[in-house]
Amino acid sequence: VGKRENGCGMEGLIELVNRLQDAFAALGQSCLLELPQIAVVGGQSAGKSSVLENCVSRDFLPRGSGIVTRRPLVLQLVTAKTEYGEFLHCKGRKFTDFDEVRQEIEAETDRVTGLNKGISSIPINLRVYSPHVLSLTLVDLPGITKVPVGDQPPDIEQQIRDMIMQFISRENCLILAVTPANTDLANSDALKLAKEVDPQGLRTIGVITKLDLMDEGTDATEILENKLLPLRRGYIGVVNRSQKDIDGKKDIKAAMLAERKFFLSHPAYRHMADRMGTPYLQKVLNQQLTNHIRDTLPTFRSKLQSQLLSIEHEVEAYKNFKPEDPTRKTKALLQMVQQFSVDFEKRIEGSGDQVDTLELSGGAKINRIFHERFPFELVKMEFNEKELRREISYAIKNIHGIRTGLFTPDMAFEAIVKKQIVKLKGPCLKSVDLVMQELINTVKKCTKKLATYPRLCEETERIVAGHIRDREEKTKEQVLLLIDIQVSYINTNHEDFIGFANAQQRSSQVNKSAVGNQVIRKGWLTINNIGIMKGGSKEYWFVLTAESLSWYKDDEEKEKKYMLPLDNLKVRDVEKSFMSSKHIFALFNTEQRNVYKDYRFLELACDAQEEMDSWKASLLRAGVYPDKSSVS
Repeated sequence: VGKRENGCGMEGLIELVNRLQDAFAALGQSCLLELPQIAVVGGQSAGKSSVLENCVSRDFLPRGSGIVTRRPLVLQLVTAKTEYGEFLHCKGRKFTDFDEVRQEIEAETDRVTGLNKGISSIPINLRVYSPHVLSLTLVDLPGITKVPVGDQPPDIEQQIRDMIMQFISRENCLILAVTPANTDLANSDALKLAKEVDPQGLRTIGVITKLDLMDEGTDATEILENKLLPLRRGYIGVVNRSQKDIDGKKDIKAAMLAERKFFLSHPAYRHMADRMGTPYLQKVLNQQLTNHIRDTLPTFRSKLQSQLLSIEHEVEAYKNFKPEDPTRKTKALLQMVQQFSVDFEKRIEGSGDQVDTLELSGGAKINRIFHERFPFELVKMEFNEKELRREISYAIKNIHGIRTGLFTPDMAFEAIVKKQIVKLKGPCLKSVDLVMQELINTVKKCTKKLATYPRLCEETERIVAGHIRDREEKTKEQVLLLIDIQVSYINTNHEDFIGFANAQQRSSQVNKSAVGNQVIRKGWLTINNIGIMKGGSKEYWFVLTAESLSWYKDDEEKEKKYMLPLDNLKVRDVEKSFMSSKHIFALFNTEQRNVYKDYRFLELACDAQEEMDSWKASLLRAGVYPDKSSVS
């Protein structure tokens, strides 16, 4: 097809994709490859059905109140001498009466979704042959709704949204966004959804309906000239039949003549009349789809060949397959269990065949728990110096009894120290729980390859998770035993023990020989509390060292904005505001000085809780400790 010249060759491209569409639909494998197509998106009553019927020049779509389109309709238009419709699910039967086409769409929809007004993403494939159409493939999707209608399920809005996104998020899909002219374009449901997956407007074609229903003295010239909310492929205006015309069985051909007359006679649109209307829309869609298929064909061909080789390899492996042979089943089972074991080990030890680039998982997450979360939990422990001094005083007095002692008794020291050591149990057990949770998550990820054997998958998960839980109990016993050992005998002769006489000297030595200006962490953070008059909240590239926190314009670190020394700084949690999705913490000076310019607090915001905890753990390593109070 690619070697043929324009004309037949270009028409052949759409026909080729239609044949592939049918083949994949028949196999039930439509999602394996992203076929180039045009998805029609619009809110309820936007005029979507009328646009499609005008393209076919026939009434053939179900109509009514509520959600009528409940399955995607893959509509393939083929230029031919005779006119008839053909469904993939009843191939061979030619529908010459388009009322019967409508009835078959309704019956086939109910067959899959039932009579309870549910929806399904399994498409209906309809091919229409006609001398009045240009070759085209359109996918009619359910209308976007905001409120359940009648006996519709309450979560129908989300189901429809998910189905639409399933189609329009594919790079090979052009989006036909249908919006009525008598509503605010900025609030168009179709354009909002299109913008989510196509923010630059490169794949979206705008269709403006109901131009004849606009208030007197207003027009949509700015939209149609692509000046308001511009799209790379522009907007096309159409005038469909009114509900009264449809009820009165007004002929589509007569409606299209009326549409042509409307554009030629309207003072705001007559200068662009040749670029408006249903015939022009058909022509543009045919050209756009043909060009789109031509542009995406090399990548599509490469993916198809790759899948073909993979399937041929599988076929070769099963060439001499004897399903009744028990040794083959045993071998397959052992291979799967062995593969599970290898995958689990790789995820914990590293060097997995599928490296997660979006988040930490497996061994890397456990590493973070040990080196960041556990130290952070230790420092988070409640510590009230005033209360501790009071406890020490009472302990000394109670041990001396009626005597007035000269020296601090060892028993008082041990009583207080043991109480502090026991507090380690909470953070230690919490870390075990976190590691346990990550191991269970890792098991679930590794059993995904066994999904074709649900029973085996379930049993593997159950057995391995049970074994991990069994080891969890033993681990907790061991951790508690270690703490009890430390509590039972405090060795003041140990080289790590710091006596009162050496404490101050040792502390100053440690501070001097700290890690110098070593970089502890780099990353993006938002400075959250800068007023709008001074530029508002802004994202910067932060570099944390053992001595300072600096931020730059970007990660090239060429333009330094500020360097904040860490002396006398502490971290406080900031309560999340109702409107904000960010997680915020604040740095402040313990000597009540301004931290940054004339700000008493420097609020820093992250997108995720885990990211915020990680930054706080890094600040802890740099000697910036958390404060117990929170900032509103």
